[in-house]
Amino acid sequence: MSYETVEYAERPSRVPGAVLWTRTSGGAAGLVYPVLPDGCMDLLWTGGRLMVAGPDTRAYRPAPEAAARYVGIRFYPGTAPAFLGVPAHELRDRRVSLADLWPSAEARRLAERMDAARDPAAVLESVALARVGGTEPPDPLLAHVVKALDAGRSVAATAEEAGINARLLHRRSLAAFGYGPKTLARVLRLQRALALARGGLSYAETAFVAGFADQAHLARDVKELTGMPLGELLSPRPA
Repeated sequence: MSYETVEYAERPSRVPGAVLWTRTSGGAAGLVYPVLPDGCMDLLWTGGRLMVAGPDTRAYRPAPEAAARYVGIRFYPGTAPAFLGVPAHELRDRRVSLADLWPSAEARRLAERMDAARDPAAVLESVALARVGGTEPPDPLLAHVVKALDAGRSVAATAEEAGINARLLHRRSLAAFGYGPKTLARVLRLQRALALARGGLSYAETAFVAGFADQAHLARDVKELTGMPLGELLSPRPA
């Protein structure tokens, strides 16, 4: 299986709970590399269009003819709905035009600014800063939920520590993260496992440290969430 040549870079953003990123691709035609679930949401610009990438429950595979350049701002779990003005569950597993969420004239003006800018990432960041400044800050409860689940705590323990019942935690998670806390925990555990395996741990050690029952559990979860076996995900992509 061959993939396109991809260059990806990111840097911290002045927007709290976000990073700026750029992605360029080229080389011989081939299968584009999938975007894996990470609990985040993105506002991205490509080919003169502004799009919103909702929270994924499975790998997203861009079309082979996808644009060669992307600029985006990625919001950590729970931080994008206030910025976008839309509950996260309405965007789950979706890519939508920003004009479908914001007034079309506003989205069009921003796209035109991005098209004309020498540094589109700076424009995107300035717009995000201005908009975030006019919204209520994210509920501190959301950060606690992400931190607890990412540390491997159970949903029940997370709800108890937050001082709410499991049903309320589920409802608030849908609006903030796009899915319930059990799915968020799976996605965060997947990302922990990938980081550990890329860092050189064996699959068995990765499964133990990341919080899987065993190596077989790790393999099943990776395949279900990404559509690919772990070994293929970790294989170096061609330059």
